[in-house]
Amino acid sequence: MTTAVDVVASLPEKNHDLEVISLIGFVHGVSHFFHLLLPPLFPWLMHDFGLSFTGIGATMTIFFVVSAIGQALAGFLVDRFGAARVLGGGITCFLLAALLLSVVDDYLGLTLVAALAGLGNSVFHPADFTVLNRHVSQHRLGHAFSIHGLSGNLGWALAPVFMTGIAATAGWRVAALAAAGVAALALLLVAWRRRTLADPPGSLVGGAARGQAISAFGFLRSPAVWMCFLFFLLITTAFGGIQNFVTPILQNLHGLSLAAGATALSAYLVGGAGGILTGGFLAQKGEQERLIAAALGAGALLTIALALLPLPQWSVLPLMVGIGYCTGIAGPSRDLLVRRAATSRFGQAAYGRVYGFVYSGLDTGLALAPLVFGGLMDGGRFAAVLIGIAALWGLSILTALRVGGVTRQAAA
Repeated sequence: MTTAVDVVASLPEKNHDLEVISLIGFVHGVSHFFHLLLPPLFPWLMHDFGLSFTGIGATMTIFFVVSAIGQALAGFLVDRFGAARVLGGGITCFLLAALLLSVVDDYLGLTLVAALAGLGNSVFHPADFTVLNRHVSQHRLGHAFSIHGLSGNLGWALAPVFMTGIAATAGWRVAALAAAGVAALALLLVAWRRRTLADPPGSLVGGAARGQAISAFGFLRSPAVWMCFLFFLLITTAFGGIQNFVTPILQNLHGLSLAAGATALSAYLVGGAGGILTGGFLAQKGEQERLIAAALGAGALLTIALALLPLPQWSVLPLMVGIGYCTGIAGPSRDLLVRRAATSRFGQAAYGRVYGFVYSGLDTGLALAPLVFGGLMDGGRFAAVLIGIAALWGLSILTALRVGGVTRQAAA
């Protein structure tokens, strides 16, 4: 029976959880905003610097390569120096990247902007998830991971409108300065609320409780950690295939116009946002690997239907919403699965390292997607691209089930 005393006692915990979730959600949205610091400005940059699509596209390759390498290393910094400090460093890199973009006058400068932004992006997953795991009550973690994923999607959605709107009216250099203002706001917020994000006593490397001390690279001997890395590599390679190529695929397979194909991609992302919200509630019920299997399995079947069936054009949009919704449901569960992989052997002492290494698979997958599917696109094998995406989701189901089995054995 819940008493009035219990209710009052739970209020500070609930308010603290809400503040942490809101802060981390905001900075995660900023990190996704800076994923798209350069791409919305490509038309202006190509014109002013005389660049080809290959040349300007290489800046994003630099971004993801730096982010992938940096993410694996950033986890060590989070475990050693604390998540709040590392978050501040990442946002500072964003600020410097945007300021540099506002004054850059050659291609080398653009590559430095991309590298700085990639370095800033590298810290967010290990830092964000370390803060959420250490500060949010366990029964609210599924909701916390749901808001974290949703805020990232909102950052993606805001950046193109923000950057192109300002660039079209005031020039791309002013747009870069405005992006610097976003980073400055985030940096001030993190500095102001740094006590909220501070690591609990004894949680950092060197101060871990007895029995939690592990070697710096001990997590690399865990099969569950490697399976989590592979899981992220597979699902983000699939996501990269959709993000990069679904518009021309739908134009060729189902006769959609360019505008309708672009709308279908937006429908997929909107469906994904809805799935993330639903997934936050479902993930709390446990059996995360089975939920992932069901959600990704349904998404794979819908994708195969999109590839092989002679569908009427009106049905493509709701089908894309359904695919996005299914894959979005898996999001919070995958983050809880990584948490299990981290804590099953290492306790809280290796959150940063495990999350940093595992989520470097995300950047690696996004960098590989054009290489994996580009040849099929050039050969006009559009249905094969969709079937390949479904196959990647099928393989990721196997890795998720393997992680679930390994972590449950370790816990037992």
